[in-house]
Amino acid sequence: MPELPEVETTLRGIAPHLLHQTVSDIVIRNASLRWPIPKNLPQLLRGQTVRNLQRRAKYLLIEFDHGTLILHLGMSGSLRILPHGTATEKHDHFDLVLCNGQLLRLRDPRRFGAVLWHEGDVNQHPLLAQLGPEPITPNSLLPPCRGKAGMGVESLGNAASTPTLALPLHGGGNKPVFDAAYLYQSTRTRSAAIKLVLMDNHLVVGVGNIYANEALFRASIRPQLPANKLSKARCALLVQTIRQVLHEAIEKGGSTLRDFIHSDGSSGFFQQHYFVYGRTGEPCKHCGAPIKQIKQGQRSSFYCATCQK
Repeated sequence: MPELPEVETTLRGIAPHLLHQTVSDIVIRNASLRWPIPKNLPQLLRGQTVRNLQRRAKYLLIEFDHGTLILHLGMSGSLRILPHGTATEKHDHFDLVLCNGQLLRLRDPRRFGAVLWHEGDVNQHPLLAQLGPEPITPNSLLPPCRGKAGMGVESLGNAASTPTLALPLHGGGNKPVFDAAYLYQSTRTRSAAIKLVLMDNHLVVGVGNIYANEALFRASIRPQLPANKLSKARCALLVQTIRQVLHEAIEKGGSTLRDFIHSDGSSGFFQQHYFVYGRTGEPCKHCGAPIKQIKQGQRSSFYCATCQK
């Protein structure tokens, strides 16, 4: 499933093609996605202009004057910018056709994605209203830090050289800020494993399985550790490593997941930089001990028993 970096990468790929463009038509070939595509979308959107684009968790929000188009890629969906007249394939279910000669096409083989419409404050939509804060903001690039085991957390390079987008990409209403104080206070009564807590979208959005594993390694925290055992200092380090891992993954175009491709047809390559994810039995890149794998909440967790405590 595409996770936050893949969705953010998709947003950055499609935004320049859609912003301030006018919709000429909507084509619905198969409305039977996870929730049915509204049949009246063509009437709602023909002649309307895209005013803004945002990401909220794993949802893409395309804003118009009278409402917001909510897109979700599901398990296998992808969005592509294509010229008018591009031939369709079997799983091409939805087109947003623009007056500039291009279209936005949703391809979704498993049909777990979504195309929905909401009028009013989109943050009050039932799918978004209960989500936790975003883990990253446009200004949350951080310098390298060191975990308890002393491994260097990989730098993203010169933060000043990272391009700043003109779009406000990280919506969420009046949600609290995801910082050390928030993580510490939110985990005091939670005895579940920190890995599982990080993947709870009510606490923080978008920290999926891959990136939770990688952030915990860089923070030298074992995934089984009860969340309420984290000190304030370890919460601060974990927040920092989560932000770094996500930003690094975005810069590298996300991970090449089985069904995920970018809006330009390319794939990400953050998987080439994994420290622990999917590396069962391979030597730890820091200490050489074999990477271990366990099951947590029906998902695999990967860690180094020497570096992570």
